[in-house]
Amino acid sequence: MAQSEGGSIFQCGREISREQLSEILETVGLFPSLSRKELAATICEHLGWVTLTGNNKLDACTKLLEKLESKGLIRLPAKQEQYRRNRIQRPIVLTSRTDRRAAISGNLKDIGQVSVEVVVDKESTGLWNEYVSRYHYLGYKQPFGYFLRYFIESEQGILGCLLFAGAAKALGVRDRWIGWREPDRLRNLAWVINNSRFLIFPWVSVKNLASHVLGQVNRRLKADWHQRWGYSPVLMETFINPAQYCGSCYKAANWQYLGMTTGEGLVRKGKRYRTSPKMILVKPLVKAFRSLLCSQQLKGRMEK
Repeated sequence: MAQSEGGSIFQCGREISREQLSEILETVGLFPSLSRKELAATICEHLGWVTLTGNNKLDACTKLLEKLESKGLIRLPAKQEQYRRNRIQRPIVLTSRTDRRAAISGNLKDIGQVSVEVVVDKESTGLWNEYVSRYHYLGYKQPFGYFLRYFIESEQGILGCLLFAGAAKALGVRDRWIGWREPDRLRNLAWVINNSRFLIFPWVSVKNLASHVLGQVNRRLKADWHQRWGYSPVLMETFINPAQYCGSCYKAANWQYLGMTTGEGLVRKGKRYRTSPKMILVKPLVKAFRSLLCSQQLKGRMEK
C-alpha cells in the first residue's frame, strides 16, 4: 500500500484519497457486526471499486482493510474459519484418464492440424488441473483473478496445457523496460499477463511444436481474453527456470529476453524468502503497448 505525497494511498492500482479513507473508517465503525467480506462488499459499492468486468474487488479491499488494521486505524471482526477452509486448495486425485499414452513423435505435418482451445466447462477444467498437477514440474496451483486455461490439441488428441494469469506485481527489469511510473503500474498491471504454465506432455516429442503453439496463442489471446474478461491485454511475460529449460521455443516465437529475476520473493511484513533466479521473457500483443501502459487510456475495455 503506497503513500502519495498528497496523503492519499494506492492499493491494487487505485488511488484512495483522504476523504475516501475517512469514509472507509466511518463504514467500519458504523457496522461492527458485519463480517470482513460484508464490509469489503459495502466499501466497494460505496467507492465504486470494481474489476474490469464489473465485480466488486473483494480481495483487494479486504487486503486494504487488513493493512489499515495493522496500522491501528481500524479493528476488524475475527476471520471466519469457513472462509479460511475455502481458501485451502484441495488435493487433486490422479486418475487413469491422465495416464501416459503411446509416444507421439515426428514433425508437425505428421500429427495433423494443431490448435489451442480455451478450457471452459467443469469437466475439462478438472482434466486440465489433473494433467498439470501430474506432469508439470511446478505442479498445479489454483489461479486467482483473471486467467485462461488452454488445451493443446491435434488429431492425435490432447498434447499439452497452457495457463495465462496475472503478471508479477513488481519486477524491476520489466518495469524499467516498460518505463512506467508506480501509479501507471498500479493502475495498468492487469493489461500485462503471465504465461505461468506451459506443458507439453512427456510422451509428445514433435519438432517445433512448442513455438508453433506460442505463435497460435499470440494470434488469438487478445480475442479470447476479451471474450472471457471484457478487455484485451497488451503484453505477455513469462519466467523460465534455466536449471530446467533454456527458453528456445519462446525465442523462436519472437519473445524477447529481458534479463534475470533477483531471486528475492515478494516482500511481506515479517517474512522473507528466496527463489532461484529466473529468465524473464516478454511478448507485446500490440505495437503501442508501452505508451498504453504508461498512460491513463486503459479504462477497462480496449478498442480493437
